[in-house]
Amino acid sequence: MNPQQPPRIVGRGTQAQPANRFEATHLEPDFEQLEHDEDLQAPRRTVPTQFLPDRSQSLITRNDSPDVAFDWSINPYRGCEHGCAYCYARPYHEYLGLSAGLDFETRILVKHDAPALLRKELGHPNWRGELIALSGVTDCYQPVEAELRLTRGCLEVMLEARQPVAIITKNALITRDLDVLAELAQNKLVAVNVSITSLDQGLTRRLEPRTSAPQARLRAIRELSAAAVPVRVMMAPIMPGINDHEIPQVLEAAREAGASSATYTLLRLPLAVEPIFRAWLAEHRPLAQDRVEALIRETRGGQLYDPAFDQRMRGQGNYAQQIGAMFQVFKAKHGLNQPPPSLDSSQFRPPREPSGQMRLF
Repeated sequence: MNPQQPPRIVGRGTQAQPANRFEATHLEPDFEQLEHDEDLQAPRRTVPTQFLPDRSQSLITRNDSPDVAFDWSINPYRGCEHGCAYCYARPYHEYLGLSAGLDFETRILVKHDAPALLRKELGHPNWRGELIALSGVTDCYQPVEAELRLTRGCLEVMLEARQPVAIITKNALITRDLDVLAELAQNKLVAVNVSITSLDQGLTRRLEPRTSAPQARLRAIRELSAAAVPVRVMMAPIMPGINDHEIPQVLEAAREAGASSATYTLLRLPLAVEPIFRAWLAEHRPLAQDRVEALIRETRGGQLYDPAFDQRMRGQGNYAQQIGAMFQVFKAKHGLNQPPPSLDSSQFRPPREPSGQMRLF
């Protein structure tokens, strides 16, 4: 071990704790005195997850990005224990005074009141049952959901209100809620998007260490489809030089599992995500790092990231076009080009008041 470096943390997507761009000071640990002391190093090899209360007074947020396919979203959790090294949402943790690195995956803010807040906001006189995305930022089925059941609570409110919802997840835990999802689907009120980055579990274990295994995600697609819940597979993100060669295999496996459509996004490295992902490359793909970074730059006009709305999801240049063309060819080959389901907002009805009091109007 380099005496200037901390002991290697196991089971996490990043070892880094980059400085928060909004904070004037940053702590840099010095581990030189621990170089030969295994007893003191051992506890520092694991970092437990802390779940902190998020006392937000509202839940539904509006999206004004022109390249995102929804206007409204809810996120029961801020931060994500999945720990994906590439996650574009990491910089949001900096607004909380935390780091986009290890803090993002070990210090999770929990909106314990999410179902109650949703009930209140769906009952507002101005709400008309427009589509809501769950989640738009961090995964609503990250591991702690198995215990807290906040996502399920929100879905139960949506079912009561006949509120259309589109779900985005990479966790097979979603199948726990098949009963609610199936009833939503019967009423044309739900669409599910399952993200599959790779079929190589060795890669996913290092890249997104606390997500469901690829085969578990395929199994979730199979179970959802069997329950008549419409499922789209998302290859998100496609990382040049890392998983782009898997496009044919991922789409074939998704179709065999029952997915009806497919889409993708190109790797995005905004702000603090760039040094985190490059550190991941240096640790796990050192011999390929220069080539991977060169390919990323080729899709981003010579930079590692281009935030322009018309470029950030798909990239630009020949290599980005090749990725897009390959995806379209195999999407068509496997019949994954069905249009997204049309969800029915005309059924919306305000949910009951928390007190149980009936509405007069």
